[in-house]
Amino acid sequence: MRYLVTGGSGFIGSNFLNQFVPINPQDQFLNVDLLTYAGNNQFVQVGDRANYQFIQADIADATVISAVFTDFQPDVVVNFAAESHVDQSITNPDKFVHSNVRGTVTLLDAARTVWDGQFEGKRFHQVSTDEVFGTLGETGTFTETSPYRPRSPYSASKAAADHFVQAYHATYGLPISITHCTNNYGPNQNDEKLIPTVIKRALNHDPIPIYGSGQNVRDWLYVGDHNQAIWRVIHRGQVGGVYNIGATCEKSNLNLVRSVLAELARQTNTNLTDLENLMTFVPDRPGHDFRYSLNWAKIRRELHWMPQVSYTEGMRKTVAAYLSQKSN
Repeated sequence: MRYLVTGGSGFIGSNFLNQFVPINPQDQFLNVDLLTYAGNNQFVQVGDRANYQFIQADIADATVISAVFTDFQPDVVVNFAAESHVDQSITNPDKFVHSNVRGTVTLLDAARTVWDGQFEGKRFHQVSTDEVFGTLGETGTFTETSPYRPRSPYSASKAAADHFVQAYHATYGLPISITHCTNNYGPNQNDEKLIPTVIKRALNHDPIPIYGSGQNVRDWLYVGDHNQAIWRVIHRGQVGGVYNIGATCEKSNLNLVRSVLAELARQTNTNLTDLENLMTFVPDRPGHDFRYSLNWAKIRRELHWMPQVSYTEGMRKTVAAYLSQKSN
């Protein structure tokens, strides 16, 4: 089988390739990535395996992407590629439209053209986010059928991409699947994200910014578990199916930061109070969603997937990885 993975040099995509390239030597994997600031080919640690190759390209470049699909003839497309930082989407929405909407449509058109109605054994998988559903209050969860109510340019662009994926399935019969996932964490996440920011600033004894009162709530899932879920959906999920991927591990941002600092203090033999004194509350960002929570009973029921890495174990691995990078 031939897998075309977009954004495979980013955080989640690189972990996906690191998990599945080595254990599937009979399959071919092509990583297509523009290598923006959020992508780093050093994160793809599969060596010089014959079943892996890389092409640097913009997924919104129709000419290049058409040639890539024609030459590689993928059976499966896994679209990780996306601009994903909400703060940046507020200051530069056009960049998110380009990558997340135009890029997805370009991939869909290329898949439709190359597969040309021969859809047996083919799959276009869209990696989406819980943010497309908007915000929740203190209670409740989003299901796969919850209405889309995006509240930031980032989530609006991801929602639009999802709608195009669904439309290509309904209009052209393209075999697709979509997953919505909660917040991921793990090694090699870009410094702009919350957990790497906390670790990096704590190690440098810099102030650690926390939006508002720190009471916004997110559900946290280890990145390896996310990719195991995606793999299962690709191979066993319903064509046209939508699946939520969650961990039932909700934490306020304030408690999340405290837990990261506690693990960092443990691994570095540092006084926890000294690290917590670095926490600094800053003005909240515009349109900051209060809480996300996904009901992931469907993927558990249909595909028998459950998270395998506890938050305690995952955070231990994450902090250890950042400390190892700093020492090298």
